[in-house]
Amino acid sequence: MSPFNDTKIAFQDKSTTQLKKAYWMFKAIENPTLTNLGINVLNFTIKNDVPFVESIVKKTLFEQFAGGETRERSAQVVNQMFTHHIGSIFDYAIEGKEDEATFDQTCQEIKRNIEFAKGNPAVPFVVFKPTGFGRLELYSTIQAKGQLTSSETKEWERVVKRYEEVCALAFELDVVLMVDAEETQMQDAVDALVNRMMAQYNKKRAIIWNTVQMYRTGRLEYLENDLKLAQELDYYIGYKFVRGAYMEKERERAEALGLADPIQPTKQATDDNYNAAIGFVIAHLDRISGYFGTHNEKSTELIMDRMKSEGLENGHPNIYFGQLYGMSDNITYYLGENKYNASKYLPYGPVKDVVPYLTRRAQENTSVAGQTGRELGLIERELKRRRF
Repeated sequence: MSPFNDTKIAFQDKSTTQLKKAYWMFKAIENPTLTNLGINVLNFTIKNDVPFVESIVKKTLFEQFAGGETRERSAQVVNQMFTHHIGSIFDYAIEGKEDEATFDQTCQEIKRNIEFAKGNPAVPFVVFKPTGFGRLELYSTIQAKGQLTSSETKEWERVVKRYEEVCALAFELDVVLMVDAEETQMQDAVDALVNRMMAQYNKKRAIIWNTVQMYRTGRLEYLENDLKLAQELDYYIGYKFVRGAYMEKERERAEALGLADPIQPTKQATDDNYNAAIGFVIAHLDRISGYFGTHNEKSTELIMDRMKSEGLENGHPNIYFGQLYGMSDNITYYLGENKYNASKYLPYGPVKDVVPYLTRRAQENTSVAGQTGRELGLIERELKRRRF
């Protein structure tokens, strides 16, 4: 029997009214056709400032999947979850903007998050997306070793400068900084930049962390090569492991360009790859720290079992677990209850700017097999438990 079935633990921070609202929201996004239609309508209405839509979004999707409109307003959620031994990872969830002013603003926001996290055990990590610091097309050109114009060269120098500024501040304040993953057409450029930062700042412990998407092919070989490099240059590695977020887009791009499919052929192959990464980290805890971002109960149980068989304490400082805020509370709250290093990715930002993130969450719940049904089943069970 799964250890993640105790709904009393899972929903202890939710009122019955909140659970009922969540139930109807998940019910609404259960149908892929209706979800995609709704997302198209939502994006149109938000873009065109249709009255009342923003307030409706704020009371539904935003309330379910985001901490608040600002870091400070999210603090109530942070403090409440930490009473259950659950940390928060602030995610400044502004997406889809590509102007230099926004990149500079995002960089400043990440710096403020680092300052907020200093000495704060409720905020164990700070995170940023590479496309929050520069254009995807620019990273892609760098990765392809394309010829840059003089203006693009200066633009890339500004991207590197943003990385250097946030990494230096994280090192100075002893705050772990995690760099999210992106699409394959730019990920190699990100990896090279993050590895430079690791070699510079991770001499005593893993301060700068990268993200590895295990639905990609060749990731185990990538981990082996990274480990050899870290051993040669004598620095520590931190990774966040996820399955991945761009499968349809990656496959469409590969087919259009006549490239090899960069994604594992089956869901089982992805699961096997992810689970192999668990073994890789646990075999190299002297050099590697791992953050396992997963909503998969079997993978979570595997990590717990491996820790137990290796005689590792639940709160081992090199092993972390994470789920997205608003999803899989049955996993997160169980882990927190048993004093594992549990955490939630906690997005925040102005409602209008966070809509692209929210719609991705809705689509993810629709596309991931069994995800929405599991959420609904758990909520139903807890509502029934409270009635009786």
